[in-house]
Amino acid sequence: MKGFFKKLFKWIFKAFIGFLILSVFSVIVFRWIPVPFTPLMLIRNMEQWGKGEKAPFEHDWVSMDKISQNLAKAVIVSEDQKFMEHFGFDVEAIEKAYEKNKKGKRIKGASTITQQTAKNVFLWPQRTYIRKGFEVYFTFLIEVFWSKKRILEVYLNSIEMGKGVYGAEAAAQHWFRKPAAKLSSYEAASIAAILPNPRRFRASRSSGYIENRKNWILRQMNYYGPLTFD
Repeated sequence: MKGFFKKLFKWIFKAFIGFLILSVFSVIVFRWIPVPFTPLMLIRNMEQWGKGEKAPFEHDWVSMDKISQNLAKAVIVSEDQKFMEHFGFDVEAIEKAYEKNKKGKRIKGASTITQQTAKNVFLWPQRTYIRKGFEVYFTFLIEVFWSKKRILEVYLNSIEMGKGVYGAEAAAQHWFRKPAAKLSSYEAASIAAILPNPRRFRASRSSGYIENRKNWILRQMNYYGPLTFD
């Protein structure tokens, strides 16, 4: 029995070391290499295939200089206004979300853009404590090895922005029939406004709720000022 536990411990230790090496290596590689697909993209397609439905898929990676700064600013002000300041975690927002969750049944998150990027690129979408633990780990790695500009570039190229629509270029073409580089402030705000539930909401011909979100995002964009990277 003692020999069994010794072998088990060795196997667990080797698996742990292997995971550390593979995870660090993958984060370093994606510092320069475009992310070809994400777990969410695969899951969404499998869900559609499982229902016998067509699986729409639009995704076209483009570099940051081919994405309008309007869109970059729109997602920052709507999703994570302290993105340029924090090290992956907005402690104040986490504390506020925790207090709200204690008072009500509805779970309110406080995920930063870095956390969302970690989840989108390396993990699965379901909310579990195990996934959140891995999310913290990958968020730390991303902040260590990637620049803020790279984090935002990967985020804007990977996030779901419509049903079967992933990334800025695909979203710009899908919703406004133009490249991501030419998105206006209003169009960028329109895309950012649907991010809470991009499979339900529309960026064009939107509901009153989304129109209100667009207007709020536009005001925040004006307050935010120019977006610069070191």
